Amino acid sequence: MQRGNFFSNAAMTSSVKPTVSQQLSVFIEQFQADSIPPAVRERAKLLILDAIGIAYASTHYPFAQHILSGIRSVSGTGDCGLIGLPDKLPLRDAVLMNGALVDGLDYDDTHVGAIVHPTASALPCSMSVAESINASGADLLAAYILGVETVVRVCGAAKGGFHHFGFHPTCIAAHFSCALQAGWLYGLTAQQLTMAQGMVGSTAAASQEFLEEGAWNKRLHPGWAGVAGITAAHLARHGYIGPSKTYEGRFGLYQTHLQDNTYEVDYSYITANLGEKWEVAEVAVKPYPACHLVHACADAAIALRKKHQLKPDDIASVQALIPEQAIHIVAEPAAAKIKPVNDYDAKFSVQFVTATSLILGKFGLAQLEPETLNNPVILDLARRVSYAVDPDTTYPKYFSGGVIVTTRNGLTLRHHEPVNRGTGERALTGDDIGAKYRDNASMVLPRERVEQVRDAVLDMESMSAREFMALLR
Repeated sequence: MQRGNFFSNAAMTSSVKPTVSQQLSVFIEQFQADSIPPAVRERAKLLILDAIGIAYASTHYPFAQHILSGIRSVSGTGDCGLIGLPDKLPLRDAVLMNGALVDGLDYDDTHVGAIVHPTASALPCSMSVAESINASGADLLAAYILGVETVVRVCGAAKGGFHHFGFHPTCIAAHFSCALQAGWLYGLTAQQLTMAQGMVGSTAAASQEFLEEGAWNKRLHPGWAGVAGITAAHLARHGYIGPSKTYEGRFGLYQTHLQDNTYEVDYSYITANLGEKWEVAEVAVKPYPACHLVHACADAAIALRKKHQLKPDDIASVQALIPEQAIHIVAEPAAAKIKPVNDYDAKFSVQFVTATSLILGKFGLAQLEPETLNNPVILDLARRVSYAVDPDTTYPKYFSGGVIVTTRNGLTLRHHEPVNRGTGERALTGDDIGAKYRDNASMVLPRERVEQVRDAVLDMESMSAREFMALLR
């Protein structure tokens, strides 16, 4: 496809410079699935495979049934399927539930540069909208890629600023990306897409208060973004009028959410090289079911344990080295982090994750069960884990970190991970992602079914969206 300049007709052929939302709208309106490079499509399918495996694993945990029961009590039945569950729900409720399944274990992927979890919103929205209109599997895949590309750019423009004001960035940015990817599947015009973005400018919000006590809010954030985005797309298609300066306006996204810090916002990042530079390739798959900001410390702790054959009685104290920007997320308040109240709390505790990794030499879903959360040896060591700002941090390019262990006989042992595993030159391979998928999906599916779903994901262009979703139920 000869794409030319997507923005040459933006702002409706006016001499006035088009707004950011108008530029995005022109790109989305003109976007064609066959313009996606094969390598990008293949990487996208691996990210989808990873997410579906996580969603299957989530059905094993009580939170999935609690959330489903609550949704069913107000929604009734519908025509859209759920991953790993027999139920069908109305469109927006299915998106909400599938989002909770993908994000619920905090095992889903991350774009490190933008500090956003793209697939948790992009996949549920594209799957259910595509299923509802019986789009092709190829269009489902294309809509997913559009969702990833746009959520990364809207979030990345803030340069990590959303976190500092208590917002969960994934949900903030995903309101806009979900409106765009749903709008593309519905065939909205550029004008309608601009109006849809204007609408979700009034709904984009997500508090990080869940960090204070291990609450469940975050599990619903990606799906809520999909609900808002789909609603906005339908409203726009029926003549809804919204503002056109939803990003850069006087009361736009960044002004309201970042206040005096808007001088750091890079508005050009949102539209630069759209359709040429693909952010899908930069999305990191998690090796651990925990906040990505603690992964380097987990790897460092495991490396020190293995190299020095450390036993619990050998360790006098531990210091975790983390980026300064991570302190309020994974290290404070210290009293709550030292003894997590539940598995979700533990995922955001560098003290607990580091102590567990030093004692057990691993950190997986099994290490989030009550037996480990209440292990007196691990909790005793967690009380002796302090934190410090990593002097050699590579943040925000990578979520680097390290661990310093002081032994009872006076030795000081150090290990630092400048590049967190799963990203950059340490990205997980296709085989690694396949192995993670199998481990997760095998928690609830027999082996032959695990492989059947895997094959379907990697060949999703050959079927309709409804056929694809029928295989996932």
